[in-house]
Amino acid sequence: MRVLAPNYTPLDITLSHGEGAWVTDIHGDRYLDCLAGYSAVNFGHANPRLVAAAQEQVGTLTLVSRAFNHELLVPYAEALTSLTGTETMLPMNTGAEAVETAIKAARKWGYLVKHIPDDRANIVVAANSFHGRTTTIISFSTDEKARDHYGPYTPGFTIVPYDDAAAVAAAMTEYTVAILIEPIQGEAGVVIPTPDYLPRLRAIADEWGALLIVDEIQAGLGRTGWTLDQQRIGVKADLTTLGKALGGGIMPVSAVVGLHDVLSLMTPGTHGSTFGGNPLAARIGLEVVSMLETGEYQQRARDLEGYFGERLDELAADGLVNATRHVGLWAGVDANPRLGLTGRQICEGLQARGVLAKDTHGSTIRLAPPLVIERDELALAMDALADTLHAAHRELAVVTVA
Repeated sequence: MRVLAPNYTPLDITLSHGEGAWVTDIHGDRYLDCLAGYSAVNFGHANPRLVAAAQEQVGTLTLVSRAFNHELLVPYAEALTSLTGTETMLPMNTGAEAVETAIKAARKWGYLVKHIPDDRANIVVAANSFHGRTTTIISFSTDEKARDHYGPYTPGFTIVPYDDAAAVAAAMTEYTVAILIEPIQGEAGVVIPTPDYLPRLRAIADEWGALLIVDEIQAGLGRTGWTLDQQRIGVKADLTTLGKALGGGIMPVSAVVGLHDVLSLMTPGTHGSTFGGNPLAARIGLEVVSMLETGEYQQRARDLEGYFGERLDELAADGLVNATRHVGLWAGVDANPRLGLTGRQICEGLQARGVLAKDTHGSTIRLAPPLVIERDELALAMDALADTLHAAHRELAVVTVA
């Protein structure tokens, strides 16, 4: 298809509509969605509350730009900061824009408050991270596909291994303005660090007078069973980036929330966005906050976490997977290499059995169903995964015997 740039290789399926945890293709076949738009569809497809809120706002006021105020922006900021236990919000659109905003805010804070010499600010980041695809962000990516042939790259970042607090401590200097980290590395395969990792990073940042920035764009807003995953660990970031589920699966909505003393440095003319915090985004964001305030979605993720883990453990016991990692309704699954399956092939096998998921590196797949999924639907997804892997194991046995 020459009219469309080939920057994605989606599965061979064309979807037409969705409801709850299910999507339907143009042929009328239904599939259980176990990707949820990389956690953007946490509340399910066509969630009635979110759709009603968006439809009402579309007929009222959708965009004024930040040149003028609108009646929803301050209530939205108040609601989101209250939900997350933070002081100030800066609204943006995409997750990458939120991360860029946090980087800019941290650098400006470093120059104006910490009095670092101009152009010397440095941020410590982790290998195998995924924070977006802008030129600045891919400058500290270790993914060759995301990085190669897009230079020259933006300086000012030191890359250290993930889940290695000692490496972070060793990388800190008088010019370090922040540590930027994912509480769980989603794109890397749902890599969950040891429980003391974030607390140690908090202590290191405090020791050096630097900021701790936690990217909760995938991990946050219910996915792991908490409003913010940092709450699960008992850590409070100075800046937190949010996105994906904040837009309810309807439109791109993102934000940076955190310390007023840092975000207040983003003064008029120094940073902005035509669409950031627009009335439609604010109305959807307000509804998302209202839904999360009940704790219903976080509780559902926690309630299903045990069953999710049991089914994953069964796959490991059967020798079908080498490792699994899960928290809430989020899992990374590393298939046994002896099966000879790539992650893409596993996802194709799942598609043939009515389940949609997404591969990542090598033979790893990610599972992140909408938080509205029922236990019997989750069982269906796990049955499909087990059947896919068992089928490959049987074929391997036949080849081995032959």
